[in-house]
Amino acid sequence: MLDLNDIVVFARVVEAGSFTAAARLLAMPKTTVSRRVAALEREVGVRLLQRTTRSLNMTDAGRLYYEQSSQALRTLEDANLRLAEARAEPLGTIRISAPVGFGGYFLTQAVVDFLAMYPKTKVELRLTDDQLNLVEDGIDLAFRTGVLQDSTLIARKLGPTHRLLCASPDYLARHGMPESLADLTHHQCVIAGPSTSGAHWVLDGPHGQETATVAGRFAANEMQAVVAAAVTGFGVAQLPHSIAEALINEGRLRRVLPDYTTPAGGLHVLYPSSRHLSPIVKAFIELAAERISNRVNTA
Repeated sequence: MLDLNDIVVFARVVEAGSFTAAARLLAMPKTTVSRRVAALEREVGVRLLQRTTRSLNMTDAGRLYYEQSSQALRTLEDANLRLAEARAEPLGTIRISAPVGFGGYFLTQAVVDFLAMYPKTKVELRLTDDQLNLVEDGIDLAFRTGVLQDSTLIARKLGPTHRLLCASPDYLARHGMPESLADLTHHQCVIAGPSTSGAHWVLDGPHGQETATVAGRFAANEMQAVVAAAVTGFGVAQLPHSIAEALINEGRLRRVLPDYTTPAGGLHVLYPSSRHLSPIVKAFIELAAERISNRVNTA
């Protein structure tokens, strides 16, 4: 029966270039190294190495065997490393970037729970609507919505994103509940954009995709300000599902025209490399993915 340790010794002899160098690398006697290679050759039934007093060369069979076995050994080593990482307790600092609105309402709770689950961790949360360079800015992972630009970053889609129409109970008590999409033209709307006039909302509804012309007294290009205006009672607003759901559950907002949403986009988490992902980054990604999945499935 093949002994995996014999294969490891053979690979190290090839890589080191001699039995003596391999023995030093493996911290075992040279005679043991030679004996293990000989045992492997007997087991596979062919000579793998040509030995002389001055040189050591692979046979054709040895070269083929090394190419195949070394690849398998790398796979096993990688599997062992990943298993060790999976078993390791997350610790250290993780630096996260996210859009302001998303981070302020959904991600903050995930961070709080993460810190409670893993007491040896620290989180630095950078909320910005600018797309940072993860490598240059030292960001471990970033949450982004919409269409991703071409990048060398690794991207994992956590779920769909869309916005709901909402307004405060106070606003609806004063102005009434819109009954149709056309009614929005008679309501104050909080605009996520640069101007209080000339805005258009593209919505998916019972009759397919429709466009509504809206206007209002307040516009802002930052989601947290839009949320605050909606809660205060300045009108109907389009809010990200995760934000709207939380505020509706708290009774601070009510959903308007529930048959309509914005076209679904995507929420992604990005990170510089998927190879040997650190336990702390992997743990946070899995926590966020679980939270997103729960929200989507219960929506």
